[in-house]
Amino acid sequence: MSKAATLNLSPNALKVLEKRYLRKDEEGRVTETAEDLFRRVANAIAQADAAYGRSKQEVKKTEEEFHAMMTTLDFLPNSPTLMNAGRRLGQLSACFVLPVDDSMESIFDGVKCAAIIHKSGGGTGFSFSRLRPKGDVVGSTKGISSGPISFMTVFDVATEAVKQGGTRRGANMGLLRVDHPDILEFISCKDHSNRLNNFNISVGVTEEFMKAVEEDRDYDLLNPRTKKVAGTLKAKEVFNTIVKQAWKNGEPGIVFLDRMNACNPTPEIGEIESTNPCGEQPLLPFESCNLGSINLTNMVKETEAGMEVDWAKLKYTARKAVHFLDNVIDVNKYPLKEIGENTRANRKIGLGVMGWADMLIRLGISYNSAQAIKLGEEVMSFIQTEGRLASGALAEERGVFPNYPNSIFNGEMAVRNATVTTIAPTGTLSIIAGCSSGIEPLFAVSYVRTVMEGTKLIESNPLFEQAAKEAGIWSRELMEKVAEQGSVAHCTEFPESIRNVFITAHDITPVDHIRMQAAFQKHTDNAVSKTVNFPNVATAKDVEDVFILAYTTGCKGVTVYRDGSRDEQVLSTKKAEEKPQAQQNEPVRVIPKKRPALTRGGTRLMKTGCGKLYVTINEDENGRPFEVFTNIGKAGGCASSQAEAIGRLISLALRSNIEAEEIVQQLKGISCHQPSWYEEGRLLSCSDAIAKALESYIPVGTTAGENGNGKSKYTEVMLIGACPECGGTVQHEEGCAKCHNCGFTKC
Repeated sequence: MSKAATLNLSPNALKVLEKRYLRKDEEGRVTETAEDLFRRVANAIAQADAAYGRSKQEVKKTEEEFHAMMTTLDFLPNSPTLMNAGRRLGQLSACFVLPVDDSMESIFDGVKCAAIIHKSGGGTGFSFSRLRPKGDVVGSTKGISSGPISFMTVFDVATEAVKQGGTRRGANMGLLRVDHPDILEFISCKDHSNRLNNFNISVGVTEEFMKAVEEDRDYDLLNPRTKKVAGTLKAKEVFNTIVKQAWKNGEPGIVFLDRMNACNPTPEIGEIESTNPCGEQPLLPFESCNLGSINLTNMVKETEAGMEVDWAKLKYTARKAVHFLDNVIDVNKYPLKEIGENTRANRKIGLGVMGWADMLIRLGISYNSAQAIKLGEEVMSFIQTEGRLASGALAEERGVFPNYPNSIFNGEMAVRNATVTTIAPTGTLSIIAGCSSGIEPLFAVSYVRTVMEGTKLIESNPLFEQAAKEAGIWSRELMEKVAEQGSVAHCTEFPESIRNVFITAHDITPVDHIRMQAAFQKHTDNAVSKTVNFPNVATAKDVEDVFILAYTTGCKGVTVYRDGSRDEQVLSTKKAEEKPQAQQNEPVRVIPKKRPALTRGGTRLMKTGCGKLYVTINEDENGRPFEVFTNIGKAGGCASSQAEAIGRLISLALRSNIEAEEIVQQLKGISCHQPSWYEEGRLLSCSDAIAKALESYIPVGTTAGENGNGKSKYTEVMLIGACPECGGTVQHEEGCAKCHNCGFTKC
């Protein structure tokens, strides 16, 4: 049904493919095209058919079907499959869960296994609920346990080290049961931005706890070592602490653990303790899952009556995608023997969607309407049904999954896969496909993108630009106005029909977010990755109401983000609103501190495209950066004078008590026509080099009067709001922070 098409990829999609997916030689030069990539993947995944008696001609036919499905951008598998299929590494799964038992051996085995998985491109989930609480006795030494949060730090540091050389960034989910004695410490463990930056954290909430919250009573804490009651807490107070912390910085999320286990397809095999980093894939210990997404933007057709869902095409794509994902299980090269055994025993796959917001736009349906909720249920129910039927057909040909006799399907339905559907994050996949992410609304209909040498480009959603032109109101000036606001909700130049359809994440209420999540969850085997966006003015009570609504509407988890709630959020789609001043006094004149007669510091050599740049940074009496001097070897002329000017202005700012971190953020990422490389990475310009020299000098967690270790407290996952790779806007979607400009993702 689907035919191969000429690849129609946007410039941004090509940029992301070249940076993250296409094969490169030892010098980092790209050695394959996008077409080569899709052919490589289709060929590798189709080979699994040969093991089930298919002829060479039949295998080739499957390859062509897989290739067509990807080149038309109707379906894309998860990133590790695109990166590694048909290559030596061959690790194709995105999601893993590893066990952490209450022993030093198990803990550090977990660290080792996580490092191997991160190196291969996967993300890991852990439950730390089996670890004895802080202050508990250690039998072998008669010492005192440091508790699960201290061991989470060990995993975090290992991830930081491994991800520097990995294919993708290592990411972790850390989960602790709400009845663990250390739960209050866990809830606030990411209160400071310099801790556990390679972890998303979620509280594993039980039905008993939620009943205790509703009844405003105490609940028991259980020591995992002794299995005995170790105290009680007031449920409502713990719940309020979770709410306030999530309101403050977006974490922790909530995972309804008992609800996930109620849907566990193999309860006799084991209990679900954790999920992958974005929360949508519950897995047993030592289990993995491979994911893929149907592009709903392409599942719409034009008829005499108007635009309609193309159910025939959706049926074909869903069935062929299940075939694809089941094949992945067979050709996958698993990073650990136990993971391969458990994955093949249950054969879990996760077929999801992307482009949902675009589908609604093409159909003329508002995202926050009852019609959209109804259609969401219908679409996901259809995919679930067709996916199960495809899994059943594969079971007839290839056999049921090995753990089928111990599953909820035994004797009722013969299926090849224990789970079929998942709504997973589609950050870079949606960039490649040129569609909206997952089931999220649009982040913005128009926005400003900064490219080389500071050039500003106005980029608009293609469907929005088309609608504006068809309405005869398109103009660059109007697009710039929309880009400033990020939304057309209050742009009266647009007709109401456009304003109602082009809804963005901040045009809808948090309740609308949850209702959409619940609509898709009704017909999803696993879970739904989604972020509930709040405006900055939202209250903790608003977050509480959403948590309760997520529970009552059948969601398996919930992640929230209040705009601007993290200290490092520095970019937005619209101009920051002016904050009211407490007093309308005259402007305060800032007088820079005088330079003492003697200062101490150091000089750093940076090899830039203009020559060797020497950056000298001196400290004040508290050990904080105080002034900067620069000198460019033999460059002379304009380059030398500009570097000197930058140094003088930085010195003036530092002596005026402007934080060094703020200066770094302003200069870092500025690019010129002569980028270069040095031992720690790429230098985009002299300005970028000076920023990185200053950044490397800033001590970890520096405050006035504290000396540090000379390492930057910034990491790539901490700059929430500004992408650390391209400076673009980082969006909070699908339980993760990601950049739609270059494909950077925290997860």
